[in-house]
Amino acid sequence: MSDKNDRAVGRAAGRSAAEASRPGEIDRFLGAARRLAPLAAGTAGRLVFALDATMSRQPTWDLACSLQGRMFEVAAKGSESGGGLAVQLVYFRGLGECRASGWVGEPGRLKGLMGRIACEGGQTQIARVLRHVRDEARRVPLRAFVFVGDAMEEDADVLAGLAGELGLRGIRGFVFQEGNDPVAARAFAAIARLTGGAHARFDVSAPASLLELLRAAAAYAAGGRAAMLRLAGESPAVKGLIAAMDGER
Repeated sequence: MSDKNDRAVGRAAGRSAAEASRPGEIDRFLGAARRLAPLAAGTAGRLVFALDATMSRQPTWDLACSLQGRMFEVAAKGSESGGGLAVQLVYFRGLGECRASGWVGEPGRLKGLMGRIACEGGQTQIARVLRHVRDEARRVPLRAFVFVGDAMEEDADVLAGLAGELGLRGIRGFVFQEGNDPVAARAFAAIARLTGGAHARFDVSAPASLLELLRAAAAYAAGGRAAMLRLAGESPAVKGLIAAMDGER
């Protein structure tokens, strides 16, 4: 994904997601990333927040939209320098559409973007997400990424190779799976293992499960393992992620 064609930043407005998803509508926001104020110098962590936005994902997209602000809250507590967290949204949907936002340091801006995107049918593009994470890490310090999805329809060996590159760069992958698809489970577990991250399942009907997983990933992005350990005292789900990370080494 190029900076010119694939960076989008949305603003909260009184339009429906369906309206915002008309052809060319999202493109109007591509230049907005350049107009955002620079992140504060004290920002301690960056997290790529990637979601499958194909048609089956609408309930999970809505859930993630409602929960994303909590990532910032926990990251602010876990940051080494008190600078909090910058999040970049990445999503794929439709016929080859895969986009990334600018780096957002405020929950309202990220929610505004997510609220303007509707899910569309299409194939998974996880390889493009992993390549984007790799390329972004060449430009800015990046400790972790999250991927939320329920399917994998690509070459597992290609995904493994890309995940291995990220692992060598020290970028942890937190791969959160809805459902129990065995093909996705194998691929997601491999991505987690090769990046030194963690793979976990969640149930969209139990929002707290995804919330705790996102909180844990945000804590790691902002403050590393020490921040996750502090959060683990409050959450069995976080303890499970730490155990998964240790087990994948």
